[in-house]
Amino acid sequence: MISVLGSGVAGLCAATALHARGLAVEVIMPPDAPPPVSVLAGGMLAPFCEGESALNDIVDRGQAAADWWQRYAGGVVRRGTLVVAPPRDRAELVRFARATRGHAPADPGALEPELAGRFASGLFFADEAHMNPRATLTTLRQRLEENGVPFRDGAPRGRIVDCRGIAARDRLGDLRAVRGEMLEVLAPDVALSRTVRLLHPRFPCYIVPRGGGRYMIGATMVESGRAGGVTARAVMELLSAAWTVHSGFAEAELVATGAGLRPAFPDNRPALRHEGGRIHLNGLYRHGFLMAPVLAEDLAAMLAKEPAHAH
Repeated sequence: MISVLGSGVAGLCAATALHARGLAVEVIMPPDAPPPVSVLAGGMLAPFCEGESALNDIVDRGQAAADWWQRYAGGVVRRGTLVVAPPRDRAELVRFARATRGHAPADPGALEPELAGRFASGLFFADEAHMNPRATLTTLRQRLEENGVPFRDGAPRGRIVDCRGIAARDRLGDLRAVRGEMLEVLAPDVALSRTVRLLHPRFPCYIVPRGGGRYMIGATMVESGRAGGVTARAVMELLSAAWTVHSGFAEAELVATGAGLRPAFPDNRPALRHEGGRIHLNGLYRHGFLMAPVLAEDLAAMLAKEPAHAH
């Protein structure tokens, strides 16, 4: 038996990959556990855009994520990512183009008609995608339960795979918290069909369609372990940035806010670690939905070769 600790994106991906290999797996989750921080994610499957600051292996390996999510959960929207910048910040667009790959010059108004006249130029990352994290994780859990994978409280058994995110600081001394904040709005006057990233020297943001006139606007990256709700400053900055993209966001209804602590290692590289008799899948930083499937498949391949689990 393999016990997976945690039911966020890392734990559910690990359990899915292990079960797909025919290994006996269960998910351990206390009944009073808070919702995983991964439900607050943007759900962008954007390996090329992440190349602005991420390591090359994240860009390269993350390209497999969209197919993995579509196979096991569905709901992947493959309409690419449009990156724009106000005319005064055109230097940001030039910098972003040099730092990334997988893009082509684009007329923003041709891709998103409601942006016509607002931005003169942009970058289009055609091979990127997005999805709804909350709905996707719900589907992943439902499919695991339908396939007989137990979700229970109590002590783990057998091999332990620790996917507890920031809670694993009790065993991983170099794990740090990176605070992220997001908004969800209902904006009936806005019609965007794909993820739009706004480049700005101080207030960059991304806007991800959720369907039904809803949009996720995110997300701040703050080197802080402070818990608690979204700050007024974050709300003002994110809404101001969204208004820069589309004036229709000025009349949007703010329907949800969220803040959470992402787990990160010193090098911001998601990793599998063997420590204290456990395997840790952690340090996903801002790459949870991009890299959790990749590490889960690495984990499953490794455990399938262990004598205790091999067929």
